[in-house]
Amino acid sequence: MELPKGFLFSGLNCGIKRYRKDLGIAYSIFDCVATGLFTTNTVKAAPILYNMNLLGENCTKIRAVVVNSKIANSCTGQQGLENAYRTAQKAAQVLRIDPRSVLLASTGIIGLQLPMDKIEAGIEEASKCLNEDPTPFAEAITTTDTFIKMASRKVEIDGKRVHILGIAKGSGMIHPNMATVLSFLFTDANISPSALKKALKDSVEKSYNMIDVDGDTSTNDMVLALANAQAGNGRIEEDSPEFSKFFESLHEINIELAKMIVKDGEGATKLIEVRVVHAPDELSARKIARSIVSSNLVKTAIHAQDPNWGRIVAAAGCSGVNFDLSRMDLHIGDGKNTITVLKHGLPCEFNEEEATTILSASEIFLTVDLNDGLHSATAWGCDLSEEYIKKNGRYKAWAKTL
Repeated sequence: MELPKGFLFSGLNCGIKRYRKDLGIAYSIFDCVATGLFTTNTVKAAPILYNMNLLGENCTKIRAVVVNSKIANSCTGQQGLENAYRTAQKAAQVLRIDPRSVLLASTGIIGLQLPMDKIEAGIEEASKCLNEDPTPFAEAITTTDTFIKMASRKVEIDGKRVHILGIAKGSGMIHPNMATVLSFLFTDANISPSALKKALKDSVEKSYNMIDVDGDTSTNDMVLALANAQAGNGRIEEDSPEFSKFFESLHEINIELAKMIVKDGEGATKLIEVRVVHAPDELSARKIARSIVSSNLVKTAIHAQDPNWGRIVAAAGCSGVNFDLSRMDLHIGDGKNTITVLKHGLPCEFNEEEATTILSASEIFLTVDLNDGLHSATAWGCDLSEEYIKKNGRYKAWAKTL
């Protein structure tokens, strides 16, 4: 794994969970340019409000991110905001940095106050075990995740090796409505604040905003990006060849993490990729792809290996996009074999057994061809299973076992 220079990480159990890691710190030895994108949910958790305010005042001297899991610090009123402030103050004290250089994130159950005695003691301990290995941090931010999610890239810019590391969590309350998850991007690139902001925004639109697990958007969702300039490259500005190279690597990471998230959807057994091609414009393609991947009827049919293609067409039709059904083709595949179930808007004969076999695969590919332009878009999702209902129907009871 390619790790950016100047970043250190730690993760441990501070007592919020029974056994698993529940508090993590990511720390840069040097000041970072930082930017973030946050949930569009009207109800925003305390760390979201804290970060939005902080980044509005300071986006060039960020040094650390502190994350806790199991408790969301959402719907916690003034006390929750004060606890967020205390968390940043404690991290600043032990790391010997400005409190205004500390960003925060929380994930877990809504409506509970943070146990600040455990949080503050955990920050003290975590600060003592900072090192270059990001794995403990990745473990500490998980909730119902069944595996950690990390990806990295290196790219040569101005003759210097620039490294980018992405770490994410997510498996439930995932819907294509910015930002959908907790995701943290760390790079040693020398990049301007405006260029980093543009790179993150453009990438999120086509990665995290194109995934769906269950149609819900959390109160805590965010994507943060930090850049500490330690690679030694010339400063990357918007609309330059260097920006394009940086963006490509950043976007590859976000796509990889986004697909990991939907693969790890609560109770998921299948990854669903929806590709809309030959659309009149990109926005229409994105809307249709998102509508299909978000449809519970499509998700349940694919889980049951039912080639009920009518659900896919219906989901496309309720996307809000006007298209000509008489031009539409629909293909269903598993990466090896593909069948056509709709041609120019009319049903095609196909082998039901072959269709069921294709739908039994762990990755399903749906291609909607509008035959009406040159634009395309891709969205990712997962099936809905009985296990999803079990986990979410008893989420608080299950969380107590962590």
